[in-house]
Parts: sequence; C-alpha cells; structure tokens
Amino acid sequence: MTIEFRKVTVLGTGVLGSQIAFQSAFRGFDVTAYDINDAALTAARARFDELATVYQQDVEGADASNTAAAATGITLTTELATAAAEADLIIEAVPEVLGIKRDLYRELGALAPERTVFATNSSTLLPSDIVDYTGRPDRFLALHFANHVWKFNTAEVMGTDRTDPAVFAAVVEFAKAIGMVPIELHKEKAGYVLNSLLVPFLNSGIELAAGGYAEPPAVDETWRIATGAPMGPFQILDIVGLTTPYNILVNGSDAHKKLAAWLKENYIDKGKLGVASGEGFYRYSG
Repeated sequence: MTIEFRKVTVLGTGVLGSQIAFQSAFRGFDVTAYDINDAALTAARARFDELATVYQQDVEGADASNTAAAATGITLTTELATAAAEADLIIEAVPEVLGIKRDLYRELGALAPERTVFATNSSTLLPSDIVDYTGRPDRFLALHFANHVWKFNTAEVMGTDRTDPAVFAAVVEFAKAIGMVPIELHKEKAGYVLNSLLVPFLNSGIELAAGGYAEPPAVDETWRIATGAPMGPFQILDIVGLTTPYNILVNGSDAHKKLAAWLKENYIDKGKLGVASGEGFYRYSG
C-alpha cells in the first residue's frame, strides 16, 4: 500500500501548532490550519509572520520570498469540516486535555475522508488513550515535535498495537520530508523519549520554587553553571508556555495538582504565561 501526503491539516494554532504548520508549508506541503475562533486565527497569522522573520535568520536557504510564501500560503479556517475535507494527514496540536482530544477525534472521524491519517502531537498522553475515538485505529498514531521545530528538529513517531505499519512508515517519511529527524518508538511510552526525560526535570524545578527552596532564577543559574546547559527549567518553561505544563500537572498525582495550583495562582491567573505573553518567570520585551 502506497500512502502519500500532499495536503496537511494542523488542528490548533498555538505555539507549536503554528510552527508545525509553517514548517510543513515552508517545505512545500499544502497546509490548512484550524482553530476554534477568528481571534485565534488572527494570532496564528501574526505567529506565521514572526516565524517568517525567524527563519530568515536561522534557516539555511530561507529568504524573504520563500518565507512569505509559506506564511501567506497557509489556509486558515474555523470550520472543522473544511479543515478535514481534503486532508491526507491531520496533525492534532490542541490543548493537553484528554476530554478535549477525545471529543475532537470523535467529530473528526466522521468528517475526514477514509484515507486520512490522524496524528496526535500530545506531549504526554498515550495514543491508546485516544484511539477508540478516532474511528480509524489503523490510521492513527502519535507524531510529537519539540518546540522551535526548525532548530530542535526531532519528530517522535509512536503508534499503538493497531497502527498499520505502512501508516507508521509513511509518517516517518513525512517527518523527513519536512526536515525533521524521525525518532521511532517501538512501543507506547507516555512522554515518548524527549518528555520522559524533560517533564520530570521541569517538574523538579517547579517543586523547588513552589516549595520555597529557591527562586526560579537561582534554580536556572544552578543548572546552567553546574551542567553547562544553555537554559534552566524555568527558561524552558517560559518558551514552552505555562499552560501546557499546567494541563499536564493538573491531571496528575495529588502532588502534581498542588504544583499546578501554584502555577495557576502565581502566574497563569496573572497573565504570566511565558514568552508569548511577554512575561512568565521572566519578563520579555519585543
């Protein structure tokens, strides 16, 4: 069976969803991006314009012409039926809330063509938590990207025991086609490779600050000096955005729920969501 992806739809135009859409468009795919309202799409268009500038600085071969073509060539819609109608591959990057994802796939399964492959970019949820809501267990898997996809270009591919091997192989090839390094997982693992390492690290940083042991800048400085790493956990959290770790923590253990409450009270409720909002654990300008 030959599976070819030409038309790609990305569901969710937040920080990572917009990057996936832009990278796919920059690499020559026909891309549609979906979000729930016009305000979200307006923000997405601004992100695409920002990415065009970033790519010119960071990506070999990127110039004003091809980055502008990528940014303006992405079709935006608030209609899920329109987003799904002609898609060969749909990459879901909606909030990390299981109920939201299940409801979305239940609706999506009835709208997308039978040939369409579904891929979730879920950071920590297992594909098997979602697969029964897709209506196509053989054509569903996880495709997980790291933030700043043009630079930190891993794409973790993880199926369920019902994923068709041909579908898995086609998604691996798609990842290569958009400039990613595919990381193939042989079986399901919450957090894949990257977040199995990263999430406990970030949570440990939050625990130090929430417990009153050290301030975020001190935690970051300790990590940078002692390991030579370019960033500490709170700098990483600001780039990721605080909403994603909050959604992960609030659905975790009682200890994790307490950390989520601390994040919400001290940062999220005050509009301190990270780099995208201009302030998180640090303040940002420009």
